[in-house]
Amino acid sequence: MYKLTALANFLSALVAASLLAQPAESPLRKLTSIELPGPKGKRFDYVTTDPDDHFIVVAHMYGNQTYFVDTRTNQVAATVTDTPGVEGVEYVPDEKKIYTSNSGDNTIGVIDIAQRKVIKKLKTEAKPDGNTYATPFHKLYVSDERGKAEAVVDTRADTIIKTLRFDSETGMPQYDAVAKLVYVNLQDINRFAVIDPKDDRVLSQYPVGRCRGNHGMALDPERHRAFLVCEENNLLAVFDLEKHEVIQDLPLPGGGDVVKYDPGLRRIYVACYSGAITVIQMDDPNHFRKLADVPAQKKAHSLAVDLATHRVYVPLQEDDGAPASRLVVYEAN
Repeated sequence: MYKLTALANFLSALVAASLLAQPAESPLRKLTSIELPGPKGKRFDYVTTDPDDHFIVVAHMYGNQTYFVDTRTNQVAATVTDTPGVEGVEYVPDEKKIYTSNSGDNTIGVIDIAQRKVIKKLKTEAKPDGNTYATPFHKLYVSDERGKAEAVVDTRADTIIKTLRFDSETGMPQYDAVAKLVYVNLQDINRFAVIDPKDDRVLSQYPVGRCRGNHGMALDPERHRAFLVCEENNLLAVFDLEKHEVIQDLPLPGGGDVVKYDPGLRRIYVACYSGAITVIQMDDPNHFRKLADVPAQKKAHSLAVDLATHRVYVPLQEDDGAPASRLVVYEAN
C-alpha cells in the first residue's frame, strides 16, 4: 500500500509540475489579416471604430489616406484621399462624420461617411494629432501637438470656435461621458489638464506622478480611471480621476504609444513600437496586473478595440522587416 501511495503522490506531483511548466494561454490570438491598399512600409497612426456602420477606420499617416474596413467582411470598403499626414481619426455618430487630424497640411478634415469623401477642411495649428468627441456638447477637441494648443470644433457648423493654449505640447485628449469633462495630456510638463466643455475653460492641471511624457490616454469613466502612456520612461500610469493622482504604474516595453480600454473585459491594451501589445487586466479599480506582452511586428504602435466583439485591430507597416500595409485582427482569449 505504501508503494502504491508513494507512486500516486509522485505521479500527482509530476502532473502538477507539467501543468505549471506549460505556457499560459495568450490573451490575444491572431484571427486574420487584411491587406490595405496604401504604400507599404509607411507609418500608420490612430485607428477608431464606427460601430453603427460596422467600420474600422485606419489613419495611414505617411500613406496620406484613410481606410474604411468593413468588420463584417474584413474587406476594405473605401479609401479616402486628401488626408495628408493623417494622424487622429474620430467618429461623430450624430453627424455621421469622421474627423481626421491632417499633419501634412495642418488641417482638420471632415469626412462624410455616406459619401466616403472629404467635404470640408478646417485650418488649425501645427501638427494636429489625437482628437475626442464630447457628444452632448456637439464639440470635437483636437490636440495641436506642436502648436501647444487644443482646437474646439462645433461639429454642427464645422467651424473652430475656440483654441486653448498651453505651456506644453498636447497629447491625446479624451471625453469623460460620466463626469462630462474633457481631459488632455500635457506631455512636456507631465501634467493632466481638465477642460469644462460647457464653456471650454481649463479648470485645473494635475501632476502625473512618475510618468514622463504622458502622450497616450484611455478612460474607464464608470470607475473614474484614466490610463496614461508614459513615452519617456515606458510606464502605464493609472490615474484616479477623483483623487487626481496616479495610484499605480506598470512597466511597458519600449515605444508605448496608443492605449485602448475594453470595459467588457476590463482590459487595457497598449501598442508598443518595439514589437509588442501589452495586455493589462483590471482586477478592481485599485489593482491592475499585466497579463502579457504579446509579440507583434515592430513599429506596430496603434490599435482599436471593437467593444461588441472584443476584437483588437492593429495596422502594420512591416512584416519581419519587409515593408507591409496590413491590418491584423486579434481575438481576445
